[in-house]
Amino acid sequence: MMVAFRRASVLLVLFLEAFLPPPQCAQDPAMVHYIYQRFHVLEQGLEKCTQATRAYIQDFREFSKNISVMLGRCQTYTNEYKSAVNNLALRVERAQREIDYLEYLREADVCLESEDKTLAEKLLQEAEEEKKIQTLLNASCDNMLMGIKSLKIVKKTMDTDGSWMKDATSNSPKVYFLIGSRNNTVWEFANMQAFMEDSTKTVPRKLILTLSWQGTGQVIYKGFLFFHNQGTSNEIIKYNLQKRTVEDRMLLPGGAGRALVYQHSPSTYIDLAVDEHGLWAIHSGPGIHGHLVLTKIEPGTLGVEHSWDTPCRSQDAEASFLLCGVLYVVYSSGGQGPHRITCVYDPRRTIREEDLPNLFFPRRPRSHSMIHYNPRDKQLYAWNEGNQIIYKLQTKRKLPVE
Repeated sequence: MMVAFRRASVLLVLFLEAFLPPPQCAQDPAMVHYIYQRFHVLEQGLEKCTQATRAYIQDFREFSKNISVMLGRCQTYTNEYKSAVNNLALRVERAQREIDYLEYLREADVCLESEDKTLAEKLLQEAEEEKKIQTLLNASCDNMLMGIKSLKIVKKTMDTDGSWMKDATSNSPKVYFLIGSRNNTVWEFANMQAFMEDSTKTVPRKLILTLSWQGTGQVIYKGFLFFHNQGTSNEIIKYNLQKRTVEDRMLLPGGAGRALVYQHSPSTYIDLAVDEHGLWAIHSGPGIHGHLVLTKIEPGTLGVEHSWDTPCRSQDAEASFLLCGVLYVVYSSGGQGPHRITCVYDPRRTIREEDLPNLFFPRRPRSHSMIHYNPRDKQLYAWNEGNQIIYKLQTKRKLPVE
């Protein structure tokens, strides 16, 4: 390239000498010499540029070669590591098989002794569990449900879902009215008569909660409203109605709130209940239409005292309640009547299946939105198709279990 440039420079000089007029003065040779010197400087610059480019190309080639060598080494190391890991996995698997075989031989030698020991431990565990349950459910309550004596419609509203109740432990005559399955407004009536009258005659007290409830499983116990917090799967709120503040909260374990607790109650995921033994929670176990899980809650600390997996299924269920520590689940076909109790679960096993009568509710056109037992007045408070209902109960003393 430099040779070509020199030839071009010489031709340019000859061209300029051929076409330029004869020198008139001493300045013309000086001008040609100046131009030639400038071309010479330009040639030197191009030569340096060419040398630098060649150096850059050579460095890049060496860099590319080094990178290729390093990539090859990485591939080799990767293959070696992979082979080592595979060999290690085979050795671990072989060792595990040998350990399993030795464990099998050991268990075969002490099979009878192990079975006796396991049986003894199981019996001891069951005895301790039974003692714990007896201590937990030690209230002097030995009644069992024998039937529904009567039905009384206390009030009629246009709302298909909701709950209503009295404080399960207080002697206060106040009635609490919670409309809808998602709301934060509680209406407090002075007594049952005020609740039954037209609201224009007796204006109830309006309580606006700082949180909203989910479903229709709310209860009032010792002056506190307990409810499933809307927007959460398993958070239970303990709300002070007098101070209008959240007193405490808990997360109910055991997969609570992942599925509807009752098939025919499409908004309730956790149902709370109160009986002579205190505060309870009912929710559905894992799986579609799983079995109900019963949990005893300590209302002061919101701690879980005990949980039971019951045989009662959520399929075709619409509500449930507890009476003297026994869970009664109400079922209906297709969400319509007849409404009957076909599953009863007693954690203490003090009720024999042959002692249970056929338990039917008076026929209603739709499923219940809620059914809650009040241990103070021994009645069921229910909500059915906008009707607020009281069911009077027939009970008897439990027979001693042999």
